[in-house]
Amino acid sequence: QVRLVESGGGLVQAGGSLRLSCAASGGSFSSYTLAWFRQAPGKEREFVAVITRNYPVTRYADSVKGRFTISRDNAKNTMYLQMISLTPEDTGVYYCAAKAGIKTSFNPANFDFWGQGTQVTVSS
Repeated sequence: QVRLVESGGGLVQAGGSLRLSCAASGGSFSSYTLAWFRQAPGKEREFVAVITRNYPVTRYADSVKGRFTISRDNAKNTMYLQMISLTPEDTGVYYCAAKAGIKTSFNPANFDFWGQGTQVTVSS
């Protein structure tokens, strides 16, 4: 079982940048496919980005493509989400998630482990 803890959220002006981190403990970090999801008030949790355990392969939601970069450092048991050119529509609680297996997934129901979330607020 892996425990995930997000950090790096905060308040930023539109056009600004943030880097989120997701630190893992327990389990075998390098064996998991990892992802970021976000949830805005009154909305469902939505996929942001995913990174596989091998190569690795990355996929992004269309709304963040070209602005967000997901990465992982297996030696540090940490995943990152670099976010640039932030807009108010990026506001929400950002969650990291992990799943066993090598396949990517955009569906939160397929992820077994979740962090507690970190708040990102982008002001206009």
